[in-house]
Amino acid sequence: MSTQLSPTEYIRSFIGMFVFMLLLAIAAILIIILTLLSFGKATDWIVRTFPAYLGRPVLFILGIKFTKVDLRPKELGPAVYIFNHSSTLDIPAFLSLALERFRIIVKWELQYIPFFFIIGRLTGQVFIKRSNREHAVATLKKTYDRLKNNNLSVIIAPEGSRKHEGRIGPFKKGAFRMAMDLGYPIVPIYFDGNDELSKGASLMSKKGEIIATIHPPIATESWSPDNLEEHIAEVRELYLDWAGVNTQ
Repeated sequence: MSTQLSPTEYIRSFIGMFVFMLLLAIAAILIIILTLLSFGKATDWIVRTFPAYLGRPVLFILGIKFTKVDLRPKELGPAVYIFNHSSTLDIPAFLSLALERFRIIVKWELQYIPFFFIIGRLTGQVFIKRSNREHAVATLKKTYDRLKNNNLSVIIAPEGSRKHEGRIGPFKKGAFRMAMDLGYPIVPIYFDGNDELSKGASLMSKKGEIIATIHPPIATESWSPDNLEEHIAEVRELYLDWAGVNTQ
């Protein structure tokens, strides 16, 4: 697919960015009000309800058809959700999934955007310093009790950054170590189309289609520090297969 955008797609992209920031501002105000009125008890309802209203309008403006394919069993409980991260479109895409009872592991620098800071802090999202491994690991471990006590799932991109070589970058250990420590299954989400419509750190996007497939859970009961690397490689191999990457 050609990476050249048409004038209309540039206009759509700028409008999409403006609308997203506007929606974030409105969401921040509403979340402050709802949090105060409910004494913090509306957090799970906010996290379940607001994301789709932030993500789907942006994708619509960009001319992107969003399709969700959910292959999870109905009885699935808390899990560590992972997704391939190669595009700015990943943000509205995973928001559009409208998953229930989750918290997102996001980079520390997003707090410098006031709306992200307000929404993230009030809804209990987890900000980590990826450049400081010890701080990142300590922050993740501090969230374990909160996640388990409240039956919360986690969403994290194992590639860490969307700026990497190839369609699927190297996987970091954090998400998998967390799943192993918590006894949660890994649930892979594969976004098909994101990297073709918007490259890496670009804020511009072509129109097209994104298919988000939530794959069945991968059990982690048999995982240990000794075989963790092997299991990470197995999961990454699934993503390489889904991306159609020839690893031979």
